[in-house]
Amino acid sequence: MGFLIFLGILAAIAFFFIAIYNKLIALKERVANAWAQIDVQLQRRYDLIPNLVETAKGYMAHEKDTLEAVINARNSAVSAGQAAAADPTDPDAVKNLMAAEGQLTGALGRLFALAEAYPDLKANQTMEQLMEELATTENKISFSRQAYNDAVMQYNVYQDQFPNNLVVNFFGGHQKAEMYEVDEEEARKPVDVSFDN
Repeated sequence: MGFLIFLGILAAIAFFFIAIYNKLIALKERVANAWAQIDVQLQRRYDLIPNLVETAKGYMAHEKDTLEAVINARNSAVSAGQAAAADPTDPDAVKNLMAAEGQLTGALGRLFALAEAYPDLKANQTMEQLMEELATTENKISFSRQAYNDAVMQYNVYQDQFPNNLVVNFFGGHQKAEMYEVDEEEARKPVDVSFDN
């Protein structure tokens, strides 16, 4: 009889650990899903930028350095985004993406500021449409980032709670995910995408 009670207690403990581990996996997948939503919007942003630069190139021929800086920043952000998409719970990959996105936002800000000096560019319908699409995409990125950060918070808090932290330490392979925040001061400034006269 004592042996059956011991087996029952062992089974209860095993099911308890299994339940905690399964919830941890579910929360990790929720983080990955939330990241996928950011990734979709970032890719849309990255796809718009070459068109934006090509449109501006015809009007801003002597601003070649600024246009190249935007493309280089975009390419760095694409690479960092691919690394982060491979494992959205990797804090280093997310930090690298945040830094690359900050550089891209700064380069775009400089492009928009220079574009103000070109009335024909401001009046260009293609440029206006691209700017509107970019502004819409930026809003979608913000909403996706908020959902991702909520999922990361749940995942990280769950790992810290007792006795969940025992299970995390026992099984290993789980690290705290990084919030997707805007770190650089220049990236925190709103980007003016208005081409109104």
